[in-house]
Amino acid sequence: MAVAIRDNAEQGRFEAWAGDTLAGFAEYIRNDRLVVYPHTVVGPAFEGRGIGGSLARAALDDARTRGLPVLATCPFIKAWMLRHPEYVELAYESGSQVTD
Repeated sequence: MAVAIRDNAEQGRFEAWAGDTLAGFAEYIRNDRLVVYPHTVVGPAFEGRGIGGSLARAALDDARTRGLPVLATCPFIKAWMLRHPEYVELAYESGSQVTD
């Protein structure tokens, strides 16, 4: 299943689309100094297909491109960062360290 990730800046979220169906989203609050990821949702019909990971990767890659530190209050995004150490340096919390 091909999924397209889009930044819907008007709604403040990255969206995962499977064709014409919204499969999930990762909300954000972003300014010129920080991005906060408070909530991620994947529709039940799309769970277990890597949609959450695709959303996390797109969101974090966007933060990196913008040069913004990340405050991951969403448990999913925070856990995903811990499993992907190449993104840990983006963390804002605990002196720029993601911790358990």
